[in-house]
Amino acid sequence: MTYEEIQTILKKETNAILNIPITDQYEKAIDLIVEYVHEKRGKLVISGMGKAGQIGQNISTTFCSTGTPSIFLHPSEAQHGDLGVLQENDLLLLITNSGETREIIELVELARGLYEQVPIIVITGNNSSVLAKKADVFLLTGNPAEVCPLDLTPTTSTTVMTVMGDILVVGTMKRINFSISEYAKRHHGGYLGDKSRNAEIRVKELNKEK
Repeated sequence: MTYEEIQTILKKETNAILNIPITDQYEKAIDLIVEYVHEKRGKLVISGMGKAGQIGQNISTTFCSTGTPSIFLHPSEAQHGDLGVLQENDLLLLITNSGETREIIELVELARGLYEQVPIIVITGNNSSVLAKKADVFLLTGNPAEVCPLDLTPTTSTTVMTVMGDILVVGTMKRINFSISEYAKRHHGGYLGDKSRNAEIRVKELNKEK
């Protein structure tokens, strides 16, 4: 692959990120996450099929590591008993580029069969889709063209979804005043564990000096 081809891919993905629509829906989504997880003591249940589901798993673990309890629920496994993980005061974050993913639509119906008022946040590339209309809050990706030469393989769309998940995570961290001390409690091993504990020690030392 040539330098120019790589640069083209990087520019297309960068532009897709910069063109994510910025709306008040992000604040509404964060409001719901804070209300249901941090005030009502529920959890954030994230779901998606295929590549979108893999992005959802990453977002879920990032939320967990930053103080917001979350799990990933596979939409197909939900139909075989895993839906039982859903409890009162939980909320759903559903990720689907088309907004028409059959398994996700079915998950909504099943979830609302258990808890009629379960709040639903949807990340989608289609604001007129079935799932966008069913959502309490929907976040539009901007529906960027994939950098895949066939315009089929989820590439740019999953990049954008990842960034949108980061926005929700960072926004929630700020709202709950998530500290380095709390981060250190959740990271006991590896580089991040060492880094967070060392940072915590420095913060304590600075506080003593004051």
